[in-house]
Amino acid sequence: MSAKENPAVGSGVAVAAGLLLLRGPRRFLFRNTLGRFRSEEALYVKAEKNVKELNLSVDIMKRESAKLLERSALAEKDMKRGRNELVNAGSDIQRLAKSVYKIESQATDLMDGLRQIPGREALKLRAEVGTMAALIQQQRSALDKKILKISELGVSVWTICKVRSLTI
Repeated sequence: MSAKENPAVGSGVAVAAGLLLLRGPRRFLFRNTLGRFRSEEALYVKAEKNVKELNLSVDIMKRESAKLLERSALAEKDMKRGRNELVNAGSDIQRLAKSVYKIESQATDLMDGLRQIPGREALKLRAEVGTMAALIQQQRSALDKKILKISELGVSVWTICKVRSLTI
């Protein structure tokens, strides 16, 4: 009610409250009024305290950056070792794929030879060789998938491009 009856007093109180409650105007008023009564020694002590805090934070940041550099060096070493292991595994899988390809070729040749021999025994052997050839083909395709997965990771692995289909 008093603000309604005296709008000048109400606006004055609002402006004073704004100056005291808002951070920027409060700091400005303090520096230009009470801050002028501070001694040079007090200002020097406060500045020294701020410098010490800054030096402490800089030291902490130096230690943290040294730790981060050390961790990154270890991570880089682990990454290189992992990449070398991946390359070695890829070459091992490649060698295995080559031997599986040779075995698959030999199974196909054996199947062709068994087709020329008449009789039940040859038929049984052909069925047995056919199941082994199918198993070999599954193994080869699994190895090819592994090689593809390794090459998708950015590690170059030379793969066998020939695909030989078995007729059972």
